[in-house]
Amino acid sequence: MSTHATVNIGICGLGTVGQGVWKHIESNRAALESRLGVKLNLARASVRDLDKKRAVRLPAAKLTTDPLAIANDPAIHIVCELIGGTTLAREVTLAALKAGKTVVSANKALLCKHGPELFRAARKHGGHFFFEASVAGGIPIIKALREGLVANRFKLIYGILNGTCNYILTRMDREGASYPAILAEAKALGYAEADESLDVDGWDTAHKASILAFLAHGTWVPVEKMLVEGITQVTQADLSFARENGYAIKLLAVITRDAESGQVFVRVQPTLIPSTKVLANVNEVYNGISVTGDVVGETVYIGRGAGQDPTASAVISDIADAVILLNRGNSHLPELAETRAALSPLQSITGRYYLRLEVKDEPGVLAKIAGLTAKLDVSIASVLQRPSETPGAASLILTTHDSNEKAIRATVRRLGKLSSVLGEPVLLRIATFS
Repeated sequence: MSTHATVNIGICGLGTVGQGVWKHIESNRAALESRLGVKLNLARASVRDLDKKRAVRLPAAKLTTDPLAIANDPAIHIVCELIGGTTLAREVTLAALKAGKTVVSANKALLCKHGPELFRAARKHGGHFFFEASVAGGIPIIKALREGLVANRFKLIYGILNGTCNYILTRMDREGASYPAILAEAKALGYAEADESLDVDGWDTAHKASILAFLAHGTWVPVEKMLVEGITQVTQADLSFARENGYAIKLLAVITRDAESGQVFVRVQPTLIPSTKVLANVNEVYNGISVTGDVVGETVYIGRGAGQDPTASAVISDIADAVILLNRGNSHLPELAETRAALSPLQSITGRYYLRLEVKDEPGVLAKIAGLTAKLDVSIASVLQRPSETPGAASLILTTHDSNEKAIRATVRRLGKLSSVLGEPVLLRIATFS
């Protein structure tokens, strides 16, 4: 028999995702209840403004402006934290976990910043924490890592984890338009926020990568310990080179673990990825993740990474799992092991690189650049010179043989100080995933 004939659900934060969750539970209630064997009661929801018009209609008695009242309500079994941010959301989540409740969250920033604290609270007080919607929207990547691929150790995970960046790069590539022009259109269409920096500077992707690294390797890698770069410097010159040489440019999160040392490294960088790879052909607002396990080999997951419906789908999936857990007598989930894996030093992160430089169009410039790279043990594989839009300047595109992050970063710093180099060099990684 079920432990709970009726499961009461509270939603903290009735924004886009919260309304999607409410709407889809209401519209699919009969099927969900049939599958789960319980009644689902959307008991309460918290909002900032009681008078705001919303796409879903709720009885006034079910609305509150106090999300902590939902977290502390003894009648509510499952608390959905959809507030966002890391302050009030943390208070609500900890309050619910300390009351022994199950929390479902879509908040990657909260997990990235306070994950260890939240998991400790869940273990100590008998609560549970589900967070499928925090990474890649409707793609069930967290379930894949925790359950479907549990027999594996993961030497490489890489993926497109931000739909805004992927949309901008796709449009730039297809239409030949500039980054500022496509960004403006993305904002008008609602694909980019008014302040787009969290997306385009790579931090949203970094938060998600931190969660995936923990799930795969049991270690929390704070964003401050990652290499995080965004897409704002990518231009048509870079995209043209990519097309002509069989690549696409994607903002990738890359998580590696060395099989011998066990060292982990996480980076977020715009990358030239061979067009033969599946993820090179994942476009628009879609996300894609490649996971290589030592048993299964490579598996690839593709789907919408953001938006009301994909994220609501993941939240409802976690609600369903939480209901099943409650009906097992609230038995404990297998604990997610935390380890203290060392982070790989920069010199051990190797690969090939693409460099674009705006330089003075005068004799001897290339010789100076080649001499500097040689001193820093960076070997040039190819050089391409193209006209520049700046009078008296030329655009140089260099690719390297295998080098390492420490050497290439030193090279970029030194190149930027040469009097013949105009502006900051643009550095992209060239994917060498086997």
